[in-house]
Amino acid sequence: MNVTYLRIDLVRQLRDGMYISFVIALPVVMYLLFGTAFGASADVVGRGDTRFYVMSAMAAYGASVGATSIAASAAMELLQGWGRQLALTPLRPPAFVATKVVVALAVSAVGALAVTVVGAATGAHVSALWVWIVTFLVAWLGSSLFALYGLVVAQVFRSETAIGVASASLVVWAFFGNLFVPLSGTVQQIARWTPMYGYAGLVRWSQMQGHSVTSSQVDPLWLLVLNWVAWAAAFAVLATWANRRGRARQ
Repeated sequence: MNVTYLRIDLVRQLRDGMYISFVIALPVVMYLLFGTAFGASADVVGRGDTRFYVMSAMAAYGASVGATSIAASAAMELLQGWGRQLALTPLRPPAFVATKVVVALAVSAVGALAVTVVGAATGAHVSALWVWIVTFLVAWLGSSLFALYGLVVAQVFRSETAIGVASASLVVWAFFGNLFVPLSGTVQQIARWTPMYGYAGLVRWSQMQGHSVTSSQVDPLWLLVLNWVAWAAAFAVLATWANRRGRARQ
């Protein structure tokens, strides 16, 4: 990666105070709503309580929204001719993709951390400190999957609608990832093949160990990891291919 380009892009994104506020406020408000709607903090769920279960879901959603939107904003750069400028530099497509992922991770950390702090302040509880740490780290670093997804959407649409399409479709993936409403039966079996399912399961693994709150199904760790790795690899290949194709046209 080019360190100068990384620094410039990161500073540019962090200067957008309105968007950073949105990345913080959205998952926090959703946690406050869902965390109180689905039971009291005393309800035991796995190694923790209901509020921690909801908090981990909203941390994952907040991190993925931030990562997706920041990466999808690359569509605006392409519209403004920035892609043509980059094509004249030594920055290769894999390096471009990696840079965007790092920038998206920096922003997604803000959303995940905000929800975690509010969760701790409102009484979310687990049996050990390491569960807090692991949950945050997996929610944060695992959101790189959706930074890649945002890049794919950005380079496919190449228009102002890219950010809206990426963010709206993420709601669908979040539903199939068990983030909003716990799934069961046939819907849960279908959901296991979607991008958010493995990520959400890994975020909750330290609390739930793959168990579901609505069914007897247990997702083994290897299945959740395989889901994340497979989708990340697919999105990385698509994003790199789309960037190469775009440069060739320019």
